[in-house]
Amino acid sequence: MVQKQTIIGRMTTLARANINAILDRAEDPEKMLDQMVRDYTNAIADAEEAVAQTIASLRMAEEDYEQDKKVAEDWGQKAAAASTEADRLRAAGQAAEADKFDNLAKAALEKQIGAESDAQQAEPMVTQQRQTVETLKQGLVEMRSKLDDLKSRRDTLVARAKTADAQAQVSDAMGSISILDPSSELGRFEEKVRRQEALAQGRQEAQAATLEGQFEQLEDSSKSTEVEARLATLKNKQA
Repeated sequence: MVQKQTIIGRMTTLARANINAILDRAEDPEKMLDQMVRDYTNAIADAEEAVAQTIASLRMAEEDYEQDKKVAEDWGQKAAAASTEADRLRAAGQAAEADKFDNLAKAALEKQIGAESDAQQAEPMVTQQRQTVETLKQGLVEMRSKLDDLKSRRDTLVARAKTADAQAQVSDAMGSISILDPSSELGRFEEKVRRQEALAQGRQEAQAATLEGQFEQLEDSSKSTEVEARLATLKNKQA
């Protein structure tokens, strides 16, 4: 009885386990689920063997119970037959023979009473064993349901974890691309080219400005020469 109660207790505890609460406390839910699947699978295998043994004991007890009832019925039939024969012999005036069969009937009745007593004692035990077996079977059903639920949750969790990892990798990749954005490098290079172009243009303008100054100096020199020439002409006319 203690063993049966232990089996029922273990099955009930596993069947009522709060999977969500366990997963919430787990640092690695996926590994926790894998371990729980293994534990549940092993527990179910142990429970199935225990239930099988309990059922085997029940079937033997049922056979013994049915056998006791059959034995009681058989002895009752023998007692009836012996009593009938005793009545026939007594009616025929064979009292001694009749007493002999009456004694046989009494012996059969004693056997019948013993078999009935065995059956009466076995009946409550058989009834209790049947209830225990039904409880164990129900526990197995609940455990198998929990195992299916665990496997389903495990597969779903693994899929979600892989999706989350993929999203994290994409996010990290996008972050790296953002940090090493080639367009920003092109922008800086373009700014550098613009500066170089502006510098070249500035130099050209600077060079152009210098040439213009030189031409202006030449023009000023030409004007001064012409003034001197005209002054000399005036002086010659005056002389």
